[in-house]
Amino acid sequence: MTSFSLIATAAMGLESVVAEEVRRLGYECQVENGKVTFEGDALAICRANLWLRAADRVKLKVGEFRAMTFEELFEQTKALPWADYLPKDAEFPVIGKSVKSTLFSVSDCQAIVKKAVVESLKARYHLSWFPETGPLYRIEVALHKDIATLTIDTSGAGLHKRGYRARQGEAPLRETLAAALVLLTNWTPERPFVDPFCGSGTIAIEAALIGQNIAPGFNRDFVSEQWPWIGESVWEEARQEAEQMARYDQPLDICGIDLNPHMVEIAKMNAAEAGLSDLISFREGRAEQFRTDAQYGVIVGNPPYGERLGEQREVEALYRAIGRAFAALDTWSVYILTAHRGFETHYGRPATKRRKLFNGFIETHYYQYWGPRPPREARS
Repeated sequence: MTSFSLIATAAMGLESVVAEEVRRLGYECQVENGKVTFEGDALAICRANLWLRAADRVKLKVGEFRAMTFEELFEQTKALPWADYLPKDAEFPVIGKSVKSTLFSVSDCQAIVKKAVVESLKARYHLSWFPETGPLYRIEVALHKDIATLTIDTSGAGLHKRGYRARQGEAPLRETLAAALVLLTNWTPERPFVDPFCGSGTIAIEAALIGQNIAPGFNRDFVSEQWPWIGESVWEEARQEAEQMARYDQPLDICGIDLNPHMVEIAKMNAAEAGLSDLISFREGRAEQFRTDAQYGVIVGNPPYGERLGEQREVEALYRAIGRAFAALDTWSVYILTAHRGFETHYGRPATKRRKLFNGFIETHYYQYWGPRPPREARS
């Protein structure tokens, strides 16, 4: 059984969430800025792509070394076993990035790595030319403080592209961040779940996938499905495993609310695309008017941040209104993501815990207000 060095990349602030997901898959891991590294076989590549909800993509690390000259980059790249991964007809574009490194010209580094890989393949396959008409193996050379890391992307489209979002609003929340927001709560599938600013429904849909333990990548394709050394049988094994682990009979009480009726319709369409229409209810309404007799529920919301000129006062009034409304839900837990630094002041009380996260390039905080544990949890 061949073991590979794998990297699950993650947005800043979500590394620990991704690491916990990797451990749940059964793999020990190490956490660094922006990535989680672990060892695994070909099946691990399939499992990671299918199951990691908060990761951006899964990469296979081919090699890592110090490179301060173009000659060092070329020779050490050439020495790596590229033919172990790339067949004769592989398509292998090279992308790159350089941070705080002597070799700062990304285009030159990409060209050198491409040439070195070609020379490595020539030596193994005894060919002078490669057609690049076969499966895609996107190579990345990432230089950080003169350390070059060479990887091959196993995912293709980013893992946030689940395949269910047929339509979206103006500022959609990435599916990976939405899933992380749910995973960072104390919610369990037996409890009510509400997103009072649901937009296109992403948070509610991700909660439903988590609630029924449905692999987020189950209904999409991955570039490594075309790699002959993994093979269809390994991918089929991983997909059958995911199917068996799903809990389709788990009842859920999930609701999405939005002020905009058009967004409510989009959310319904996206839930239908995900096959979750019967699990999530979407309705038009104002967050500050949310009322319920249900107990021990969880609210997760991504309200407006008030970043545009003239919006701040309106947004602050909204925060005050939801603070009053949600205070009446004394057994509920509330989680709010916003970039507004004065959120706690306007909401009316300090959060139990705050966590810095990035919504795209926007620095935000995840304000967590923990309610009491349900009686069943208290007895367990």
